[in-house]
Amino acid sequence: MMKTVRLKCGVTNNIFNALILLLLLPMWSLGQKVRDISTDLCIYGGTSAGVIAAYTAANAGKKVIIIEPGGRLGGLSSGGLGQTDIGNKYVVTGVALDFYRKLGIHYGNFENWTFEPKAALALFHDYIKKAKIEVVYQHQLVNVKKDLRSIREITVTNLDQKNSKEMRIRAKIFLDCTYEGDLMAKAGVSYTVGRESNEQYGETYNGVYMAKYYAERSGKHQFPDNVSPYVVPGDPGSGLVFGVQEGTLKERGSGDKLVQAYNFRLTLTDSVENQIPISRPADYDSTKYELLARLFEAQPKKRSFTNYFIWSRMPNRKTDVNNRGAFSTDYIGGSHAYPEASYHERKKIYDDQVSYTKGLLYFYTSDPRVPGNLRNFVRKWGYPKDEFEENGHFTPQLYVREARRMVSDYVMTERNCVGKEVVPDAIAYAAYSMDSHNTQRIVVNGMVKNEGNVEVGGFPPFPISYRSIVPKRSEVDNLMVPVCLSASHIAFGSIRMEPVFMVMGQSAAVAACLAIDKGVAVQDVRVEDIHNVLKDNPKADFRKPDILVQVSDKDQIEVNGNWPKAKQRGYGEYFMLNTSTRAGEYVKFNFGKHAAPGKYVAYYYYPRRKGVTAKEIALELFDGKESRTVSLRFNNVKIVGQSSSTWVKIGEFDVQPSGSPYVKVLGKGDGEGVAANAILLVPQE
Repeated sequence: MMKTVRLKCGVTNNIFNALILLLLLPMWSLGQKVRDISTDLCIYGGTSAGVIAAYTAANAGKKVIIIEPGGRLGGLSSGGLGQTDIGNKYVVTGVALDFYRKLGIHYGNFENWTFEPKAALALFHDYIKKAKIEVVYQHQLVNVKKDLRSIREITVTNLDQKNSKEMRIRAKIFLDCTYEGDLMAKAGVSYTVGRESNEQYGETYNGVYMAKYYAERSGKHQFPDNVSPYVVPGDPGSGLVFGVQEGTLKERGSGDKLVQAYNFRLTLTDSVENQIPISRPADYDSTKYELLARLFEAQPKKRSFTNYFIWSRMPNRKTDVNNRGAFSTDYIGGSHAYPEASYHERKKIYDDQVSYTKGLLYFYTSDPRVPGNLRNFVRKWGYPKDEFEENGHFTPQLYVREARRMVSDYVMTERNCVGKEVVPDAIAYAAYSMDSHNTQRIVVNGMVKNEGNVEVGGFPPFPISYRSIVPKRSEVDNLMVPVCLSASHIAFGSIRMEPVFMVMGQSAAVAACLAIDKGVAVQDVRVEDIHNVLKDNPKADFRKPDILVQVSDKDQIEVNGNWPKAKQRGYGEYFMLNTSTRAGEYVKFNFGKHAAPGKYVAYYYYPRRKGVTAKEIALELFDGKESRTVSLRFNNVKIVGQSSSTWVKIGEFDVQPSGSPYVKVLGKGDGEGVAANAILLVPQE
């Protein structure tokens, strides 16, 4: 009897101890469907902006987590967009500039603005590893909880898996760095989709706009007259050819909810050893490309591949292929539902875009209606074996040019782009033309026409307001939106470039850290404090800053002689151009007030623009102790990518600030055009 009692007591004690242990285990480790995480900063979206923001905040001592809805970091910058949309290198600063400098190191250059997807991906992973940032992949947003105006927590899960464990993330500050603005929308922030009317913000190039065939810059993306939109040419009763949408042309400048076309930035290779040939897709349907065949027939003199693609060469025999012409890689009409679509609906849209794009490439290689020179050209190319291996060697990143756009207390508009309205609270600069791809393909007077393409430039870099990346104070006070920012359709078309997204991501992260440290709403962060942090620690890891002096820094410039402003694309707003026949004229760039002592490498900014005719110039360098004259030759300078300008190495420069160091750009005195634009000193690491 006593043995039995002792046995029961022993069993009871063991059960009791086991229960205690079970209670101490985290809920998610027991098969429960929730894992709770607490952090300082939660970033939803591992785009280039998301990675740069995370790196910045983590290096500032904050606990950071990235939730990436897909399976790859870097967004478009690692997804095929290697032909960087620069606009003006002046706007690329901080960690964004560090990104392009490190790509330069990878390829043996000072900077690289063209690159392979895998090189960018490796660099983004390096940022994550160095800053020890947790990344959760393949988890999508399913819920947002708020306390009054603050987001308390978000819930994410893997919607591709049944019974996937949920994760609840509590954070002090949240950043929505997606291209779609999903967190912003779910948090109850005001936003819009589509195009505003010109009347709404007093604009000129918003809303409906139909370009004339080759009569303007946008006209190269238009159909010529008399291309029939009907299955049987000229017969409306036969129905519309694939790719033509129902609808009528509305009044120019009127608004709608239509979304400009998406595509893929295609990475192909002509290296046979590294190539998977373009083959017939399982769902191939040649009738999808009937309009392209009719376009070939309608413009018989346009037989260059540059009439139908932007085929940009990347390192190691690869490409970044983009849309050009009336019928190209843009899937016009296929993007309208995407911004508000569910996760699974977006996957279907993605698959439809892939089908269209792979079919287009196969059509070029196989259809007898394709002109022979174009067919033979495309046949040389295939998908690279060493890219996107996790996705069948095709990019997983759809080029979501535009989706939701926040509507905050300040909306960036065309007036900002062209300089009619200048904001006082800049946290980044934009420098690209006002750009919109075609939005719809419709029937106009019995002919097929594209509508929506706008390309208007000619203005200098312009500042982007801090207020445009924070929601209205009455809606959310701990969320920042550096990608789907508050901007009109046409202004967003100038801002929406990857380097600018990175800069805004860094500024948002600095603001988030300040908000946490000071215990204030994101709307109450002082922009001056953001500027001070970025000035003192631009690379986010406390490395010594570059020293830059440009001709617009009037307190650091001395001008002797005739150096008029040339308002062309150089570095910043303008450069100075000397064509004098008088000797001894110069522009002096002074570094005394801003230079920390140490060894630097000096660079001269060379704008290869109209009037800059000198192929060799002289510079006078004074390091604070000794002066010397250096000659720069430009005959062999290579300028790659979307730029007509580049930095040219001068040489080593041992700075002694007490001696007032400077660099003089000397005029030639023989009438040849010499440019004075900017001088850069990069610390030797």
